[in-house]
Parts: sequence; C-alpha cells; structure tokens
Amino acid sequence: MAGDPLERCSGVARLLAEPLPGTAPVAQRLVFVESVGAWPRSVDRHPDPAIAGLAARAADAGRKVLLIRRPGRRLAPDAPRTVLIADVAPGAARVGRFLVDGPADLSALPLDTGGEPVTHPSLLVCTHGTRDVCCAVEGRALAAAVAETGQVDVWECSHLGGHRFAPTALVLPTGYLYGRLDPASAVAAAKAAGAGEVETAHCRGRMAWTAAGQVAELAVREHTGLRDADALSVTEVSMSTEPFTRVVVSGVGAERIEARTVGAQTVGAQWEVRVEEQRGPARPLSCAGTLERCAPLVATAVRSVTRT
Repeated sequence: MAGDPLERCSGVARLLAEPLPGTAPVAQRLVFVESVGAWPRSVDRHPDPAIAGLAARAADAGRKVLLIRRPGRRLAPDAPRTVLIADVAPGAARVGRFLVDGPADLSALPLDTGGEPVTHPSLLVCTHGTRDVCCAVEGRALAAAVAETGQVDVWECSHLGGHRFAPTALVLPTGYLYGRLDPASAVAAAKAAGAGEVETAHCRGRMAWTAAGQVAELAVREHTGLRDADALSVTEVSMSTEPFTRVVVSGVGAERIEARTVGAQTVGAQWEVRVEEQRGPARPLSCAGTLERCAPLVATAVRSVTRT
C-alpha cells in the first residue's frame, strides 16, 4: 500500500483500536447493479439516467441501491449486466439474480425478491475510491486477493460506510458487515454466511439491527459461542432516564439449530445487554474529514434473564 497508513483514516482507527461492532449501516432490502465506468459519489446522482431512476424507484420501495463490478474487470457498455435483489431480514434472507441486456431494462426490473435464486454466498468489498482513498487502496487489494483464491463469489461494491474500517465488506445472504479484513478472514466470513452462520471475528454487525442491537447481538454470540445466523432476535428497550441502552436478545429458531449443541441450549433463552457509549480520542471519519470525538457503542454487561 502506498503512503504512510497513519495518514489515512483506517490507519488511525486501527491504531486507536476503535471497536467494530455497531458500525454496520442499517438496511434490510437491497439492490446491487453491475455498473459500467467510474462510480459517482452518489448512486442517486448517477450520470446514467436509468440507474438514477432505479435508485429513486427503489428508495420509494424501501430498497437501497449499490453498484457492483467484478474485481479487475470492466464491462463493455453493451454487455449484459447482473442485478442482485437481496433481502437480509433474519429468518427470511434471500438473494435473487437477474441478467439484463442494458440500462433500458432497469425501468421494468421487479423490485420484489424475484429472479434466479442465488444459493451460494457472496462477498461484496467496498472499493468506492471517490468516497475515500482507504476503500480504493485497501478494498481493491482485498477483492483481488480473494478473487484469486477462487473460494468464494466476490464483487467490488460501492459505498458501504465506515471507510475507517477498510477493507470492509458485506456478506450475502445473511447481511453481516465486516471490517479490517484480510483474505483469510474475508473467505471465512463468506463461507460462514453460506452455511447460515456468523463469523464473529472482524464483524461490524448485522444490517437488520440498529447500532445498539448489533453490539448486543455480537456480545451474546461471544458470551454463548452461538454461530447460527438466525438463532437470535433483538429488541431494543428505550430507557430515557438511563445513560445507556438496554437491549434484549432472545434465542429463537429451534428448527434450524436443534442439531447444534450450543444453539439448542439457547432456544427460549433471553439475555439483557447493557450498551453504552465509550468516550475516546478524536479521529477522522474519513481521509478527507475533520477530527471528531470517538464515541463507539460497547457492551458493558451481558446478563441471562430467562432460560427454558
């Protein structure tokens, strides 16, 4: 990597050991469009009116559009394009694939979870250099290295948020975000998603939950060793008179995890997790950003409250 890593936001965040949990963007319904040419800063301002129109239509349907491309490969303008429609809600995660002939077909693209079912896991690595240089430098290197292994389906992806945790990636179908990845940990995260499980190392959280919910869910997984992706449900309990958030995490999904020893023991269980802000030093949120006070959410207590 060129330059001094401490001149970039990701190097500073590593040095400060800024926690990863609770930093995933919140979304459950996504659209990924294979794109030709350079990515604009914002998808809804894409110079291709067909993609900008799709982004507007998707927003009205409660979906977020991101751009994708294969590592090291650029499509010809008239080449067919892949579109992935993904729902990452726990218990209902699924990905459908469409192949369109060109941008004109996007206006008729259905935005429900149709298309050819995608049964393998996918790793989508943020390489959006116009948003932050860390994603360009570290993300592209990671995507290329993972592609060379031939072990998982990998795409470069537009802005996922959290440049300072680069290289960062989303795994489908489960919808977990990861940061500070290397090729081995990226492959492990994708393979876990393919098995319906969670690799907790380097995990930023599940997009389905709020920031506090992401922190609490991962804290319970560390507490129990539970890996099944759909075995936990999160309920955030607002306590306005307390300087912290209480999150209730419940064990669910008996049919999926009854054969797993640890998982079977958690069905019907509940944990109460105390999530607090942890004040830290100032650091840049992005390479071009100003210094902002670091205040990550952390789990300060995990307490079992019921068990059946």
